[in-house]
Amino acid sequence: MYRKQVRRRRAVLALLIVGSFVLLTITYGRSSNGLQRGVSTIFSPVQSVSDRALKPARDLVDWFDKTFDARGENSRLKSELVTARTQAVAGQEALNENKQLRKLVELDHDPALASSAYEEVIGRVTVRSPTVWHSSVGIDVGSSDGVHVDDPVISGDGVVGRIASVEGGSSQVMLLTDHESAISAKVLPAGVQGVVKPEVGNPEDLILDFIDSTKRVHGGLTVVTAGWCTQGLCSLFPPGLPLGEVTKASIIEQEAKEQVQVRPYADLRNLDLVQVLTGGSRG
Repeated sequence: MYRKQVRRRRAVLALLIVGSFVLLTITYGRSSNGLQRGVSTIFSPVQSVSDRALKPARDLVDWFDKTFDARGENSRLKSELVTARTQAVAGQEALNENKQLRKLVELDHDPALASSAYEEVIGRVTVRSPTVWHSSVGIDVGSSDGVHVDDPVISGDGVVGRIASVEGGSSQVMLLTDHESAISAKVLPAGVQGVVKPEVGNPEDLILDFIDSTKRVHGGLTVVTAGWCTQGLCSLFPPGLPLGEVTKASIIEQEAKEQVQVRPYADLRNLDLVQVLTGGSRG
């Protein structure tokens, strides 16, 4: 008897469930009416509970979607930043190179070069001196470009040094600060002459030595190459090329040591483009 009642109840429950789905199918396929609202009212608590139960899962899926989207966007922005930075650096290098070339062109019109038969060969610095003395640099032009040993080397700011050794496609430049460097020079407008050489113990400054102690020199005066020619023997550098500026010229040093301190115009630590003066007459 008890088992029959259980089976009857189960059958009634099954009929109710089937009837509910039938009513849902019929009513949601038609326009809204009272029966549809009633069924919705009955099942809305169930839907609300299921929505709350599924919300953490939906939130987790949304979090993964947003995370992957953010990572993709971050990667894209990083790529664009690298591209923009590379373009900015290239643009800055181009501007800097253009500035140096303009200075070289202006120096080419200097009377010291305009009246000479020098041919200008532009080279790029490829090797720098590994020591703080900045004694030499390597450039990417050589004998195949007409470069010879002892050819003067200048930058847009002034004299850099001279060619010390040459190969087919490269050369070694002895800078003003090398301990073997010595260039005949004179002070303008005083006309005091001497030899410019590096100062011992100071890789940044030069010395104009063997000056005439009867003439006074003060700071701020310009020092240029003297350029001379006697009995067919000429100096390596033409006259009038800018070398540097007198920075210290005490009367005591001028009288006792017959020398003044000079700061080179060319930035020997940061050379990029230089110009080799080759094939011309010197003097």
